[in-house]
Amino acid sequence: MFKIMLIEDDATLFHEVQERLSQWSYDVYGIKDFSSVLQEFTDVQPDLVIIDIQLPKFDGFHWCRMIRSHSNVPIIFLSSRDHPTDMVMSMQLGADDFIQKPFHFDVLIAKIQATLRRVYNYSTERTELRAWRGATVEFGKNTISSPQGTVELTKNEMYILKILMERKNQIVSREELIKSLWDHEHFVSDNTLTVNVNRLRKKLEPLGLDPYIETKVGQGYIATEEAHA
Repeated sequence: MFKIMLIEDDATLFHEVQERLSQWSYDVYGIKDFSSVLQEFTDVQPDLVIIDIQLPKFDGFHWCRMIRSHSNVPIIFLSSRDHPTDMVMSMQLGADDFIQKPFHFDVLIAKIQATLRRVYNYSTERTELRAWRGATVEFGKNTISSPQGTVELTKNEMYILKILMERKNQIVSREELIKSLWDHEHFVSDNTLTVNVNRLRKKLEPLGLDPYIETKVGQGYIATEEAHA
């Protein structure tokens, strides 16, 4: 049974979501003290976190930042705020998805299932090493290393890199990446993919690899590799 931590201060909504998710055999935990979210997260060790933006004490962005500094657990924002900068901020902080309130429960469960399947089916695979542009990509550990150092990627960032590397020097369409990452592309803002790719490039900058994830306007993205004679 997967453990889900729902960081939500609306008691009515919390109990409604808890009841619905329990019907899908998810074990849902709430927050007792909104000034100690990180401690409660550490105590529970959930498999996935769903978090609102507007919370008592500190907002969801603060707690996303704190959780992400300690863990790569998948994080989904669930918020009534609808400004594009809220989604961009959540993705920049390392969230995996963003759902706007009010929401249809089928959308929530689809995104939870897609995220858990992507993260935990993928992470149970044997460690796989792949060379790219003089760097070593270790899929099982979500790291990429080169003589310049080692960087750690989130699950989404590594999954994007994995798909692009499997098709080196070939364009992968935005639609294909969205379907691979989130399953139901009509629930996902096109901007979500852009933010994730830009975040991946930013992570690759210290290794000098960011120029090799290229944008093909109107088509998609490509991971380039040097041609060998």
